[in-house]
Amino acid sequence: MAESSATALVLHGAKDLRVEKRAVSAPSGADVQVAVQATGLCGSDLHYYSHGRNGDFVVREPMCPGHESAGTVTAIGPNVTTLKVGDRVALEVGLPCRKCALCKSGRYNICKAMQFRSSAKMFPHLDGTLMERTNHPADMCHALPSNVSDAGGALVEPLAVCLHAIRRSRPPSKEEVAAAKTTGEGTSALVFGAGAIGLLLASSLAAAENFSSILVADIDAARLEIAASLGLKTALIPRGDPANPPPPKDAPHADQTAWALANAQSVAATLTEAANSADSSEITGFSRVYDCTGVPACVQAGIYASSPGGLLVQVGMGNPIQTVPVGAAALREVDVIGTFRYDGHAYPAAIALLASGKLAATEDKVVTHRVSLEDGARAFTLAGKGIDESGRPVVKVIIESKLQSSL
Repeated sequence: MAESSATALVLHGAKDLRVEKRAVSAPSGADVQVAVQATGLCGSDLHYYSHGRNGDFVVREPMCPGHESAGTVTAIGPNVTTLKVGDRVALEVGLPCRKCALCKSGRYNICKAMQFRSSAKMFPHLDGTLMERTNHPADMCHALPSNVSDAGGALVEPLAVCLHAIRRSRPPSKEEVAAAKTTGEGTSALVFGAGAIGLLLASSLAAAENFSSILVADIDAARLEIAASLGLKTALIPRGDPANPPPPKDAPHADQTAWALANAQSVAATLTEAANSADSSEITGFSRVYDCTGVPACVQAGIYASSPGGLLVQVGMGNPIQTVPVGAAALREVDVIGTFRYDGHAYPAAIALLASGKLAATEDKVVTHRVSLEDGARAFTLAGKGIDESGRPVVKVIIESKLQSSL
């Protein structure tokens, strides 16, 4: 197979996304070539597009974004024995060193030598997957069952993030949930954020029946309507209390902190009350809190909303430095757990959950918009605004390649 070209979306800087041709060589060694048919946009993609950077990682040369992808194998390298041409796969685009102790223990997501496609952390940058065809290691291409759609394949990556966070949170077993119900106490979970991650995470918790009550909280009523349509209990977080406005930005830091923590306690009380009004069990706090926003106010409220001995899982990547009520966590032994992407268990588990059909309704609600590869700039604009031209909420935008119809 000779070298050929493929259409790609290439980011040259902030708001400078171009449709270009990229050379694609024949796959060698243990690589396969994949016709990428569906790619979901995530927060890091939007940061690169909007600002030319994602945190400290600055785009210094043209780079293809995108990493939530699925496609069909079109060619295989000479050392590939696990896949064949025509297989449908989800691409896992984090490439670890495979040699360190973390990699060997299955925690390659925190390998210090990790290379991640579509990240500007490394220079030269490693292109992402927003292109018609790409070569990728076969062992990082996970076979998709026939009943998982292309869009579902693109959801494997964010779903893997969710399942990794859930696994890290050590949720109660079905037996523990049943035992708690008999005492009238209940086991409850709180999910901050009704975006793609929050909806996938809450739906996964519901499918596993890990909790007697699950509450999804957000400041966006339209997104909460989506959560409610999935049978999830919801609570609208007020954007502010006119009777108690925040201090001005030039007020002393101590005053701003005091107001923020008092406001967080008020929000926590409101959410606990909402959970109790929606469920027959009485709770004094949530046994597990999953923050999918990274917003400091949610992290603060999450600690206050946790029950004694509870646990807060930080899923969303927000402010790198936050004001956190550590004393409130320590006095009630509330654990704060960090998560980063996913480990070696997550991709197979995500594919199995999608194949089970338990998240079919969630997939339908989360994938709100589909855009062609050639119209990629519109896809990024939609995802960045959060609402489309008709005012409908945008949760997950999937970019699709025309090649899918010819394979």
